[in-house]
Amino acid sequence: MSLSPARVFAALNAVLPPDQASPVLGKAVVLGGSIAGLLAARVLSDYAETVVIIDRDDLEVTGERPGVPQGTQLHALLPGGLLQFERLFPGFREQALAQGAIEAPPPARRNYLDGRLKVIVPDDADSLAASRPLLEGLIRQQVLRLPNVKTVTARATGLVFDGAITTGVRYDVGGAPGVESGDLLVDAMGRSSRLSDWLEQAGWDRPVTRRMTVHLNYATALFRRPEATPASTVVLALHTPKMSLDVAGAAFFAIEDGRWMAMMAGYGDNRPGRTAEDFVRRLREQFPPEFGEVAGNEMLGDVQTYRHSDSRRRDFHALKRFPAGLVSVGDAVASFNPVYGQGMTAAALHAACLSMYLRSGPDLNVPARRYLALQKVVVDAAWSTSTSADLALPHVDGPYPRGYRFSSWASRQIVTATVTDVATARRFNQVVSMREHPLSLATPRVILGALRANRRTR
Repeated sequence: MSLSPARVFAALNAVLPPDQASPVLGKAVVLGGSIAGLLAARVLSDYAETVVIIDRDDLEVTGERPGVPQGTQLHALLPGGLLQFERLFPGFREQALAQGAIEAPPPARRNYLDGRLKVIVPDDADSLAASRPLLEGLIRQQVLRLPNVKTVTARATGLVFDGAITTGVRYDVGGAPGVESGDLLVDAMGRSSRLSDWLEQAGWDRPVTRRMTVHLNYATALFRRPEATPASTVVLALHTPKMSLDVAGAAFFAIEDGRWMAMMAGYGDNRPGRTAEDFVRRLREQFPPEFGEVAGNEMLGDVQTYRHSDSRRRDFHALKRFPAGLVSVGDAVASFNPVYGQGMTAAALHAACLSMYLRSGPDLNVPARRYLALQKVVVDAAWSTSTSADLALPHVDGPYPRGYRFSSWASRQIVTATVTDVATARRFNQVVSMREHPLSLATPRVILGALRANRRTR
C-alpha cells in the first residue's frame, strides 16, 4: 500500500480525537506502559469499551520507572510532539507548566553548529523543556484516570492465537500464569520487544530487523539553576565530523525544580563527561559561553551515563503473512539515535496513525495493513533524518541508500544554510520537529535557496 508521505504527515498533524466515543472493539490490550504504550492506550480509550495496560512496573507509582533505564537522561519534546500531546490531552501544556515545565518559544532556543549560532525562526512553533519523568508522569496521570483504562502489573510471556487472529496475551505474576484476551493487541515493549520471537514460535514470519550501528555514549548531569526565568531555556551545540573532536555535541535545558539538565555525547571509544570533573571542564572549554555558565553552578548528584549501540527498525509492514488483531508502536517498531530527540514525538505520531486507522472502522479480523502503511511513512521519515546524519560519522560504514552521495551533499548545503538563512532554517525545523516529511527538503527550490545563502556568507 503506497501513500503520499506529504499527505500522510499533513493528515497526522491535523488528526483530532473523535467528538464522541464510538467503540469499534470490546477490549484492547497494550503490552507496555511506556510513553508509546500510554499514548496508544489514550487513543484506544476512544474506540474500545475497555483498555488494559500490562507492564512489569506498577504504573500507579509516581516518579521514575525501573523499566526506563534512560529516564535519567535528557529528553527533547519536539514541537511536533507537543502538538500531538495537546490534541490527545487538551490543556497538556498548561498542566505541564503548572508542574514545573519551562516554556521554550523560539527566542528562548539557541542552536549552535560548529560554534556558529544559528538564526532564530521567529514564527517557529513553541515547545517545552522538562525532564522525562515529569512528562511521562503527566501522561500517565491523564491516561490512568480514564474510566475505561485499567492496569495489570505483570510480565508478558507470549501471545494467544485463534487461527490467523491474535486473541490474547499470556502473562506471569510472581510465577502465576494468566491470560488477558483482547480484540486488538498493541506491542509497546520497546527496543527489547519479544514480539518477533513470539511470532516465529507460533509459525509466523519474523520481520526483518534493520540496524545502523552508531555506538553513541552520552552523559547527563543536573545543575542548580538560580534564574527562575532564564533568557535561554533550550541550548544545543553540535559538532560536525570536520571538527575532529571526541565530543559530538552537548545541550542543556531548563527543567522543573530550579535545575539545569545538561547532556554531552560522543561516539565509539569517546565517552566524554563520564566524571564530574571532565563534564564541567568540557562544557567550559569546548562549547559556547552559555555552557560554561551552566557548569559554574552547583552540580546536583552524579553524572548519569548511558550507551546506545544502534538504531534499529522492524519492518512489520513488509511481512506477507501477519496476524490480525496485532500492531506495534514506538521503539518496538523503530528506535533512533537519541541525539536527534525523535523518540517521544515519533511515538505520538504512531498514536495518531492508530487513531486514523480505528476512525475508519476497520475489520479487525484481517491484518491491520492500513495502519502499517501509515506507520511506515512516519518510521521512514524519522529513520531517514537520523541515519542520513549518522552516515556522515567517520565510524559508520553504511549501509548507504541509493543516491547517497547527492543526498549527503544536499543535506550539507541545507544544514550549513540554516546557520544564516531564516527561510532554509524554517523548512529544516519543520522537518526535524516532525511536522513535515523530509521529502519537503529534497526540492530544487530548497536546495537552490541553501546554495544562494551559503554563497552570500563565504
